[in-house]
Amino acid sequence: MIRGLMPATILIVDDDPIQRRLLTNAVERFGYHALTATSGREALEKLAATDGEPIALVVLDLMMPEMDGMAVLARLRADERTVPVIVQTAHGGIDIVVGAMRAGAVDFVVKPVSPERLQVSIENALKVGALEGEIARMKRSAAGTMTFRDIITKSAAMAGVIRLGERAAASQIPILIEGESGVGKELIARAIQGAGDRRQRPFVTVNCGAIPDNLVESILFGHEKGAFTGANEKHAGRFREAHGGTLFLDEVGELPPEVQVKLLRALQDGEIDPVGARRPVRVDFRLISATNRSLIDLVKTGRFREDLYYRLNVFPIRVPPLRERRDDIPELVRHFTARFAAEEGKSFIRGVTAEALQLLMRHDWPGNIRQLENAVFRAVVLADDAMLTAREFPQIAAQLGDRAAPIAEETEAIPAEIGPISLESAPQTHASAPAAVTPFTDEGDVRPLADVEADMIRLALERYGGRMTLIARKLGIGRSTLYRKLKELGLGHMAEGIAAE
Repeated sequence: MIRGLMPATILIVDDDPIQRRLLTNAVERFGYHALTATSGREALEKLAATDGEPIALVVLDLMMPEMDGMAVLARLRADERTVPVIVQTAHGGIDIVVGAMRAGAVDFVVKPVSPERLQVSIENALKVGALEGEIARMKRSAAGTMTFRDIITKSAAMAGVIRLGERAAASQIPILIEGESGVGKELIARAIQGAGDRRQRPFVTVNCGAIPDNLVESILFGHEKGAFTGANEKHAGRFREAHGGTLFLDEVGELPPEVQVKLLRALQDGEIDPVGARRPVRVDFRLISATNRSLIDLVKTGRFREDLYYRLNVFPIRVPPLRERRDDIPELVRHFTARFAAEEGKSFIRGVTAEALQLLMRHDWPGNIRQLENAVFRAVVLADDAMLTAREFPQIAAQLGDRAAPIAEETEAIPAEIGPISLESAPQTHASAPAAVTPFTDEGDVRPLADVEADMIRLALERYGGRMTLIARKLGIGRSTLYRKLKELGLGHMAEGIAAE
């Protein structure tokens, strides 16, 4: 059975067992998964665990023995961890609040915190965390410090890729990354550099297939002033730009034969010959190559040098296409939805329905992660409601044809969680919302109008994710009438707990 995206995991850190139990119950009522730690050290261990579940948010008590909350915040900042933190304490002095926020907390609550206040704080923190996490990844990528922790994956196939990458990062061995377009070959290359000795050094990328043949040699190896017509000034070239760091040659199979000879010499001797130069130039670089084609087939047809192939193919890493690692699709969808919802100013988007996720899981994604990213981006732009549905992915549905129809048992899945909760996972004092509103009882009699109205309100709450203005408009009633009816139905806590729209 395909289920919606798993709810976010929240780590609760408190040395008081009663507080841990109260917070755990509240967090689980909100629809999230709770994880607990009894001390600051235990919290850091769980956050650092690579084989555990990813933690989306930390609720941290400031006053704890041994390592208090401020020390935890300091360690998180030193380790450059971007997980959002809500701090709580029984003492809410202004100096404590300011200190915690300066240390990196995104919000502050005072014990005992009301469920409504905690829920709003968690929703807002998860929104901020999703965007800050993406910004931090972009900064690490630009600084050459991206690591394998930044790769979003849960599949066994990618776990093998990461293990190979971590081993390769510990040496200077030439690496050949193979895989279809859009699988993330450059991301793997950047993680290899970020996990090795050349982190924070230049990472220079060259798309060999995008350079005209007559310019490849000059762009890669540089040229002297006057070396050829139009060479009005000296050009260093990509190899010298990568000195001390990493040179990433994407689509290396597209290099023309004469450039392949010079690349072979650079690998063998650590020297390059700039166009028009009188003597070779020594360069120190780590070479990572990538291809979406079979280099050995190019060798057999004489389009790629056999000696260069064996120089490049010392440590091959194959990145599987997305259709071979469908387990990654839910997490990638979660990531892209959170990111684009923040970028497009659509904070009301709370997740992806199981039906939509089912549709995405069935597609073969010939364009791989790049295609999935673009599909989610388009869906977010199209979305008007709290949950992305199959309607927001018309191109994918059209490509699937008959296979796009939902399977009955698969559609029993829960909605996705991106940051804010879905209403069916919020605390409720009534029966679950009906799948459809029927006007008749089991005996065939007409149901009381009040019961039908109550079912309609529950369906609207579920359908529009708690957006009260939209719900009132769709039901054709005023907001004040909607709030009154919610209280009459025992849903008053929903009206009080929803932030202003």
